[in-house]
Amino acid sequence: MTIAAQVKQTLASLKGIQATLENFKLLETSTQANDILDHNIQRLQKVIEDFEDRLGVLEFEEPQYKGS
Repeated sequence: MTIAAQVKQTLASLKGIQATLENFKLLETSTQANDILDHNIQRLQKVIEDFEDRLGVLEFEEPQYKGS
């Protein structure tokens, strides 16, 4: 498995985790828990953005990985 494929797989996993946290937030009634979930969703979004940026660099440097 190439590095680009691993980054794509990790990115998909992170997006799945983010969706799960967002679902938990919708179900949660405690404002404190909602605040914690919201904070972690935002932190995870930054990690996802970093991975997307890294994937863009990989695809630019190694065009054969683009779209695979």
